[in-house]
Amino acid sequence: MKLEMKDSPGQLVAALKPMSDVGGNIIAVIHQREPDRERGSLNVQIVLELPEGRLEKLIQLLKDQGVHIQRIGEERLLYKRTVILIGHLMHTDLSDTVDQIDSTGFAEVSELSMSMPAVNERSSSRITIKSVSKSDMAAAIAILRRVSQQKSLLLIEPLEDVA
Repeated sequence: MKLEMKDSPGQLVAALKPMSDVGGNIIAVIHQREPDRERGSLNVQIVLELPEGRLEKLIQLLKDQGVHIQRIGEERLLYKRTVILIGHLMHTDLSDTVDQIDSTGFAEVSELSMSMPAVNERSSSRITIKSVSKSDMAAAIAILRRVSQQKSLLLIEPLEDVA
């Protein structure tokens, strides 16, 4: 899911609670506090597992919380590849790096974990990308290579390639 919510304290918790209330299992939350100043909103991407038949209830609960759902998708991404990025990830806008993959429509970041030793030191991130096909995965990795080069990040790939 990709959600848009008001930029105010407690909104992320308010969006996550209904997911728990309907029995959802949150796998990943991608949130970097970069508000859309014109609209006073934030974008958050959430990967979750939801029991059969509970999506409609979740949608209603999110709407009741004032959360706008920008995108919902069922598992359609069959190919998976995990890479490592090393560098000043936060200073080079990690959410932009993720958005460059997610905005393709054929691939998206499904998992992200990060280690940040100190503010001025390089951080590392383990990123898992899923795609519709092998050729789409190749295109997504090419985008990540280009972004890594532009942002002076070290890209280590792949850790695995699973279909």
